[in-house]
Amino acid sequence: MTDQNFATQAQNFLKQQLVILQAHPQYQRLLALPTTQRWLAIFGLFLLSQLIAFGGLYILLGKTVVIGFFASILAGLATGVGALPALFFKKISNNLFNSMLGAAAGVMLAATAFSLLVPGITYGNVVWPGNGIYVVSLGMLVGAVFLHYADHQLPHVHFDSVSDTQLNSLKKIWLFIIAVTIHNFPEGMSVGVSFGSGELKNGVVLAIAIALQNLPEGLAVALPLVGLGYNKWKAVGIATLTGLVEPVGGLLGITMVTLFQPLLPIAMGFAAGAMLFVISEEIIPETHANGRSRHATFALMIGFIIMMVLDNMLG
Repeated sequence: MTDQNFATQAQNFLKQQLVILQAHPQYQRLLALPTTQRWLAIFGLFLLSQLIAFGGLYILLGKTVVIGFFASILAGLATGVGALPALFFKKISNNLFNSMLGAAAGVMLAATAFSLLVPGITYGNVVWPGNGIYVVSLGMLVGAVFLHYADHQLPHVHFDSVSDTQLNSLKKIWLFIIAVTIHNFPEGMSVGVSFGSGELKNGVVLAIAIALQNLPEGLAVALPLVGLGYNKWKAVGIATLTGLVEPVGGLLGITMVTLFQPLLPIAMGFAAGAMLFVISEEIIPETHANGRSRHATFALMIGFIIMMVLDNMLG
């Protein structure tokens, strides 16, 4: 199956699901309500769903899982926040965009080192005395291989192919959206794994790092869609949805290491390896796609320092 065929099938599937939803009797009843009642009903259903989800998690797995899941939701929603400038602009300067991506890379590098690798080695030495570093290293390699395999099995366009807001290929954009969604899963998982260690500080730091990294990512999704004529709010909504896969990964990560503590060092290494793969494969090459970018280099260092100081302050 070619990349373009895959993108076409993905779009057709989403359209079919939308048609099924719109034809459902309950959906029709909802639309028939006056505007105020309709939005109150939607808000009430949303609150009920959250009460069931978070209440169930609290009862079954405890407070830490609930906090980690909520943090991964907020980190995912940052993608939508990052997309908001698309409501006002159709493009931004390359230097500004590269600086945002560079800072995101620096933040992720620091978070990977101080919130995943260092505590992962510590926990590894507790479970396997003297061998923590080797266990975490194995997890890193597994994480990188996993994303390498996903890249080959799920066709998509790489980051450096789509940051130019003058793109005219809708299929190419949708393939990129698929790529962003794929990469958001292990990022969410890393947040969950970090909370699963029981150290809330590490989880909070990593959630902040992922949220900051998601800001330029959301903008990279929304701007090309607006440039191709999409409704601005719809473009922001699509960007937001790409980040909402993170809570799924977060819930998987935190429940896995909460139920199976010996897996924690391997899981932290896995998350670190996946994040380093994304940084090296996608983000840093994009910042230098049009030649060397000194702005991106300094932004990366500043992002790293900010995250390192934050980690030290919270520690």
